This record gives sequence, C-alpha cells and structure tokens, in this order.
Amino acid sequence: MPEHDVRLQQLSAWLDQQLQDLFLRQAWGPVPAGSLTPASSDASFRRYFRWEGAGHSFVIMDAPPPQEDCRPFVAIDHLLASGGVHVPVIHAQDLERGFLLLGDLGRHTYLDVIDTDNADALFADAIDALLALQALPMDAPLPRYDEALLRREVELFPQWYVKHALGLAFDEAQAAAWQRSSQLLIDSALAQPQVLVHRDYMPRNLMQSAPNPGVLDFQDAVYGPVTYDITCLFKDAFLSWPQARVEGWLHDYWHKAKAAGVPVQGTFEAFQRASDLMGVQRHLKVIGIFARICHRDGKPRYLADVPRFFTYIEEVIGRRPELAELGELIAGLQAGARA
Repeated sequence: MPEHDVRLQQLSAWLDQQLQDLFLRQAWGPVPAGSLTPASSDASFRRYFRWEGAGHSFVIMDAPPPQEDCRPFVAIDHLLASGGVHVPVIHAQDLERGFLLLGDLGRHTYLDVIDTDNADALFADAIDALLALQALPMDAPLPRYDEALLRREVELFPQWYVKHALGLAFDEAQAAAWQRSSQLLIDSALAQPQVLVHRDYMPRNLMQSAPNPGVLDFQDAVYGPVTYDITCLFKDAFLSWPQARVEGWLHDYWHKAKAAGVPVQGTFEAFQRASDLMGVQRHLKVIGIFARICHRDGKPRYLADVPRFFTYIEEVIGRRPELAELGELIAGLQAGARA
C-alpha cells in the first residue's frame, strides 16, 4: 500500500471492520488472512479493489466525495435487483466517505471474453437482462432523458472535441447546420417510447457470470428512449461488429421486446431508424466526453477510440439521408483541422 495513499489506508481500516461484521453475520467463522489488490478503474474518479481470502472474494468501490456520490449506485442496485437483474450484492456501505463492500460478479467482462464465435450466446443473455431492466415500472425517483439533458450531452461535441481537440469554432453556417442536425437527433429521442435506461450498457460493463450477465456501472440510469441501451450494446467504444450481424441482433431484441411487452416501435424499420439516430446522438456525446477526459483530465488515451465513433456515425449517415447535413458538417470540420 503506498504510504501517500491516505484514502486507501482509510478504506483498508473500514474494510477490516466490515469484513469482521459480515463474517460474524454469516457465521463464516473468523476472517481469514486476505489480499487487497486493484481490480479496475474507469474514466471517473472511482476505483475498485478486490479482497480475496480462503475462497471468499469481494469488490470494494472507492468513490471519493465530492467528485463521486455512491447514493445513486446503491438506489439503482436495489431497483435492478428487484427486477431480477444480476447486480452486485451490497454487503456494507459508508455513503459519507464513498466506500462500498460489494459481492464479486467475477473477473471477466464481456469485453475480455467475447469473440465472433460466442457473441450470439453472450448477446442473447445481455438482451434478456436488458429486457428485465426495461420491464421495471417507471416509478423510481430517477431523472428523465429530457430535452435539456440530451442537449447538454450532444453539446459536448462542439464544446470539447471541436474546440479543444480540433482547435476550431463553428462559423455562422456551421452553427446553424449543427443546430438543425442536433435538434433532429434530440427530437427523435424524445419521440421514442420511454423505459429505464442504463446509459452505458456495453461489454465493458457486463460481467461473464452465473446468472449471466452481471451488470455494473448503472449509477447514471434515467428514464428515456427505448433504443438507447440496445444501440449502446452493439456500438461499443472498444469493439466493432459487421452491420449485418448488428442488424440480426437488433431484430432478435425487437422481437423479444414485443413479446415481453416492452414498448418498442411498431415496425422494425421504425425501430432501426430510431436506433440509428439514437446512436449518432450518443456517439457525438462520447466523442466530446473523450476529448474532455483528454484535455481537462489529462488522460489522452481515450482519444484513440474517437475514430471508431466517427466510423459508426459515417455508416449511419450513409443510409439516412436526413443526416446528410451532419455529414457535410463533420467533413468540413475534419478538413478544417487538417488545413
């Protein structure tokens, strides 16, 4: 343990007491000697550790206030569990200090294990879990994916990518084109049937586990467009799939959703168009977030994933003529950055 990591020392002392209490409650006997090792970190200020000893394994979340707040994670964990979604058991919590002692859903994310051979089976499980999430009644006190939130997200693209990554600013014509194009995306999202939305339902946040999958990173959940999560699942920051395969998985989801009573568009064509436009809104947001993480937070590695998202956007623009103006705007920006 690094001597300068005061927070880790505080977490370790807290964990020792929580493990004693947990082992006593469960009548497991004395707490065995165990090891605390880094489990993972993400683009936020959160980090995770794994404690292992004598066949027991737990994950500890360190979410330092004021940058992070554990309360949404705890509330949504309980909400998803009530619908049969496999989420971590919360064994102990210190919400004021940002410490959580969690059940361990396993060591391997979908991102670690998925390949062309097992993708159909893994995504079938992921679709079933997503439908259980989307079938939950919309009565929890969660935010709505309203116009203001959608606008804040999409504006990350000009605020951080165009301005900071490209070093450009919209001229008057570009600003007008951006307003029309982004409003089209927002209006499409608002017109969709509304369900519970995880907001980051992708292979990195799904654990290969029993039952499969274990679901993580749900603390930003809102009520919003039905296509959001299923689009996110197949248009990932780290994995790309042939469009024909994606379309097949979307067909599977759409048929299952209709059978399960999850509100989806009445025809697959309408569903796929909504998914396409929802994806472009998300891709623009993510490009902006990755630029912000680089230029504000000093983590440049995320910019390496930006071209994948532009490829997703270009692929959709190629079959959605209503997005031609957005395509011209992006091409102009990229040309301006090279000039």
